[in-house]
Amino acid sequence: MNTRLFLRAWLVTWTAMCCAAPDEGAAADRGAEAVVVYNKAVPESKEVAEHYARLRNVPKEQVVGFAMPASEAISRTDFRDKIQQPLAAWLENARHLSFRTNDLAASTEKRDPRPITAHIRYAVLCWGVPLKIRNEPALAEEGMERLRESVRRNDAAVDSELALLPMMRANLPLYGPARNWTHGSTNSAALHPTNGILLVARLDGPTPAIARGLVDKALHAERDGVWGRAYFDIRGLTNGPYKPGDDWIRRSAEMARHAGFETTMDTNAETFSAAFPMSQIALYAGWYDQHVSGPFTRPKVEFMPGAIAYHLHSYSAMTLRSASAHWAGPLLDRGVAATMGCVEEPYLEGTPDVGIFFSRLLMFGFTFGEAAYASQGSISWQTTVVGDPLYRPFGNAPHVLHQDLEKRKSRLIEWSLLRAVNQNVLLGDPVAKYIDLLNQVEPTRTSPVLLEKLGDLYTGTEQPEKAVQNYQLALEQGPTALQQLRLFLRITEQLEGLRKWDDAYRTAQRLAKTFPDYADLPTIYRKLAGLAEKLGKSAEKEEWERRAADVK
Repeated sequence: MNTRLFLRAWLVTWTAMCCAAPDEGAAADRGAEAVVVYNKAVPESKEVAEHYARLRNVPKEQVVGFAMPASEAISRTDFRDKIQQPLAAWLENARHLSFRTNDLAASTEKRDPRPITAHIRYAVLCWGVPLKIRNEPALAEEGMERLRESVRRNDAAVDSELALLPMMRANLPLYGPARNWTHGSTNSAALHPTNGILLVARLDGPTPAIARGLVDKALHAERDGVWGRAYFDIRGLTNGPYKPGDDWIRRSAEMARHAGFETTMDTNAETFSAAFPMSQIALYAGWYDQHVSGPFTRPKVEFMPGAIAYHLHSYSAMTLRSASAHWAGPLLDRGVAATMGCVEEPYLEGTPDVGIFFSRLLMFGFTFGEAAYASQGSISWQTTVVGDPLYRPFGNAPHVLHQDLEKRKSRLIEWSLLRAVNQNVLLGDPVAKYIDLLNQVEPTRTSPVLLEKLGDLYTGTEQPEKAVQNYQLALEQGPTALQQLRLFLRITEQLEGLRKWDDAYRTAQRLAKTFPDYADLPTIYRKLAGLAEKLGKSAEKEEWERRAADVK
């Protein structure tokens, strides 16, 4: 087989599965489409704003500060007087938004309140800008009594309320959510102020340094690609009012598979356990724990550069200042580049449809801001969007990115090859073809990622001896800690299936010694006790049983 010619044809097939990448020239100057907003009362807020503007080539005159409270929560009055109206006035005075004049013919009784031109599509709120608007029950509006009681409130995420800034002249109600008329759009150009929506996101997190670093993470991933594995966590619901949440996440997993990601979907009612070896995370979506849990509580979480993660919960972003409470703050603390969350109870229908979100990112090449708002059925409601809204994680055509990595001799080529193999196998190509290919291409020899994939392909074709051989080779090539843990678990399982008790025993011992803080160590100790019994090691069996009983 001519491997180079085969690879060329292979990458053409791979690229054909993906939608065309956005126009690179149009994307180059998108910093000019952003206004960057900071809080004059918080010095770090301006520092984050200037850092972002410098890296994204936002014109200096489009970095604006307003005096506003430094707290995460703000009153309706302060929001209107210190953020909403000053920003609207600035946009109009700087001619970034232009509206129809008042001298139109009297026949236009129902004038369209939207701007007729807009040069700004994005608003970037920087660390220190308040997160949420408090509910003010004393504020009365006509018709509010017609809303169901659960949404008869005027609290909202600052981001989500500002998204309606182009519609201020329509005097929309403050109570309850507003319908997002761009929801589900497959045309990114529709997400525009002339269509009534401003794409608002924030650079935020537990610390100013985390907020500042979000644009760095985005630019790194735009240059080198978003690589790694995808993890999705549904609850296994088959009916009932909460089933749509499962459906959204299930569709997200399908999108990731079609994009070539090595994808794991957990269908148990519980979330991923702390023992799950969640290595090299590129994409994550799950639900429904109130506070960060499972693998995300480990001392080291393996988020890859540019990773995007979201956990569906009513209060997932109740605060962004904590590295341990709720979800959005902890995910940012552990290294994600982009996330979303709810500042107060939105009810399920008021949360983003992450199936739409991931499809717009992966298949349509949307920016993070475009995908975030296309996924929301409601605005002027509870969702905050955290990350660089200009971040376009999948804006490069796969073959262009692959060729660039080859030219730079980047080790990331292993992930590009992995995704290409996955997509072609998904198309129905014979697995044996890709076993042969991976055995021939040079990167496989030193890649724990590709060697593990070879092991998986051998497992799937019922060749356990060869699977073990490749998993063991992967262990020798410097895998990450959690990939190493997964390899130990797989090797042990395969060896037990082959009835190679002695080899399985030694591998499980290595696992226990290498990972003394493993969350499910009692299970490993009990496995070792069972293997020791098979090998006639009575004393060792008793010792492993004692250790299993002693672990708290």
